[in-house]
Amino acid sequence: MTAKRVEVAFESDLAVLPLAALLPVKQVTDIMKQSVKYRCIARSVEEIGVIEPIVVYRKPDHLGRHLLLDGHLKRAVLLDRGDTEAECLLAKDDEAFTYNKRISRLAIVQEHFMILRAIERGVSEEKIAKALDVNVEHIRRRRRLLRGVCPEVVDLLRDKSVNPVTFDLLRKMKPVRQIESCKLMVSASNYASSYAKALLAATNDTDRVRPVRQTRPTAITSADLALMERELKTVRQELQAVETYYGSDMLDLVIATRYVSKLVSNRRVVRYMEDNHPEILGEFRAILSATSLDAWTQVPA
Repeated sequence: MTAKRVEVAFESDLAVLPLAALLPVKQVTDIMKQSVKYRCIARSVEEIGVIEPIVVYRKPDHLGRHLLLDGHLKRAVLLDRGDTEAECLLAKDDEAFTYNKRISRLAIVQEHFMILRAIERGVSEEKIAKALDVNVEHIRRRRRLLRGVCPEVVDLLRDKSVNPVTFDLLRKMKPVRQIESCKLMVSASNYASSYAKALLAATNDTDRVRPVRQTRPTAITSADLALMERELKTVRQELQAVETYYGSDMLDLVIATRYVSKLVSNRRVVRYMEDNHPEILGEFRAILSATSLDAWTQVPA
């Protein structure tokens, strides 16, 4: 069996390009500059500098301009600061939608290590909090995120989107149980705190850092049983109503998504919409980003 070759989506080296030579696919309005996201990026650039480079298409047009794929707000911040150039990551595809599908957003473990590296370089917790527009206690919690968590678990969750509370629950387990629980999370692709609580509840006292304090069980009355039966009946009725329409709604969504995907993959249609209806094109790309093909492979027949 021949192994399938995976092509790298970006150039290995960064390129320093003039900001004036970056051709945006959308305009940053004055209203957008008043948003919380814009202010957060501006503070981050002011306090720490540019961490994630701007992403552009590697081949310039006949005027020497590079298509800007990601980092419109960052470009606007740099221009407002008076900067004239920036480091850019060169992408091999010229579609912003393709780029957004290939990147993976910063995981919480990676955020933890980035904060540690910034602190090691002399950046204070207060300065990091100001740059990210968060409370300093949030930075301290991120810095202490992996205390009591074994290295094997850190490796397994390094690039996963994990609820921070999940690490608090893992700390209550001994290392062997931490690894077992983490492997169950990975196999189920479920990193929610509720799932971690269920795994902790199923953990024996011998696998806990501290045994569970024994409490007297609360007596269940007949009124409690009647209330639970009524709630269970209501849940079943709601589930049946959802199941009735789920299949047809999902089929309609799959068909609509594939049609939108064909529209966005047509260069002529994209250019027309960029010139005349950029807001509709943005909504189309948002729909495609939220509904990947991986989701449809798990849809029941």
